[in-house]
Amino acid sequence: MSDRVALITGITGQDGSYLAEFLLSKGYKVVGMVRRSSSENFERINHIRNKVQLKQGDLLDQFSLISLIKEVRPQEIYNLAAQSFVPTSWEQPVLTGEFTALGVTRMLEAIRAVDTSIRFYQASSSEMFGKVRETPQTELTPFYPRSPYGVAKCYGHYITVNYRESYDLFACSGILFNHESPRRGLEFVTRKVTDGAARIKLGLQSELRMGNLDAQRDWGFAGDYVKAMWLMLQQDKPEDYVVSTGETHSVRQLVEIAFSRVGLNYEDHVVIDPQFIRPAEVDLLIGDASKAKSELGWVPEVSFKQMVEMMVDADLERLRGQAK
Repeated sequence: MSDRVALITGITGQDGSYLAEFLLSKGYKVVGMVRRSSSENFERINHIRNKVQLKQGDLLDQFSLISLIKEVRPQEIYNLAAQSFVPTSWEQPVLTGEFTALGVTRMLEAIRAVDTSIRFYQASSSEMFGKVRETPQTELTPFYPRSPYGVAKCYGHYITVNYRESYDLFACSGILFNHESPRRGLEFVTRKVTDGAARIKLGLQSELRMGNLDAQRDWGFAGDYVKAMWLMLQQDKPEDYVVSTGETHSVRQLVEIAFSRVGLNYEDHVVIDPQFIRPAEVDLLIGDASKAKSELGWVPEVSFKQMVEMMVDADLERLRGQAK
């Protein structure tokens, strides 16, 4: 395995950092693509910075992608970079489309120009299902996205299918349902909740303002989900797979577990704030990962409760210094 080279876009994100760790454990040489930016945050990969190579490239710049692939010569490319925060996609819909939709085309074109033997993974999203047509959702469920982010992800998904069928590329998409971890950004609801519970416990804040507590999601652990990405690129033929736990939980359950972990009753601290209600809400997402389980042999290992408690514990540890 030691001669295998993997290129990860979005290596500084939650999924990118877990995937980099996983590929390093498999003996890969791991190269991460980062944008030329003064605000780049390497916090999630600081512990492996000396084990990975970071190279500059930009999904908005076709030439930079071609140059990067020529230099790195990867056998596998994992395209995890995107404008991935759904509320921001309402505020910056054009930029979201440039990164999250057209960025996929630019990468596929770069592969086609340099080396068509490269295996390509596209990070698709359960947000593509949006206003769901059937429950649970499978690889064949029609998409009905409810945000600019979801729409952009649909484009990225279908352009990957199109290049696979038109140019015989080994290109596949993982339709990943919500997956979280202590490395999740603070702007995401799971991390907002676990960070909030920890802050309230430590006396750093008194209330947590939330939106729709009845929204339901299929939440798994990011560390489990990156293994499915790798497994997809090890198959004999490229296919698309739903990756999910098959369980659904409400935001209210998330809040209950987080506050219980620190010995508090959430009802004493959570305030519903209309500003956190989405313009078009996605109410229920639950995935059917039967295909991934049967063809890839993939199963999630960390339960919802274990994941939330892991996140709360990590936030407590991180914040204790501030509470003194």
